[in-house]
Amino acid sequence: MRVLAWVVSNAIAIAVAAWLFDGIYFTGPTSGRPELTEKILPLLVVALIMGVVTAFVKPVMTILSIPFIILTLGLFLFVVNALMLLFVAWIADLVGIGFHVDGFWTAVGGAIVITVVDWVVDGVLGLDD
Repeated sequence: MRVLAWVVSNAIAIAVAAWLFDGIYFTGPTSGRPELTEKILPLLVVALIMGVVTAFVKPVMTILSIPFIILTLGLFLFVVNALMLLFVAWIADLVGIGFHVDGFWTAVGGAIVITVVDWVVDGVLGLDD
């Protein structure tokens, strides 16, 4: 049950980022019921991909970038998160899911939004316990 709540939490965070940034989007219909029905499964798959990347790739990237994190007083973590979001978009493209992130700065903004929304949703769902 925890895994399902975790995927839903990631999906909500990605959906909010896609809603706020024009450069983060899913291909397909852009309004109405067709948009919802055709984008819900790709959104959940991207959330699952993001969870796997966050669990396995991000810790390695964080450890390798410790000198930069210390030098920038932690701000380099924004870069790591943005690179993870770009990596998720790249994997989604390889798999054939229409998820796109246009550019590094869009990825930085999206990573910040995803992190904040994920914290809020986890708190509401009680996943922090």
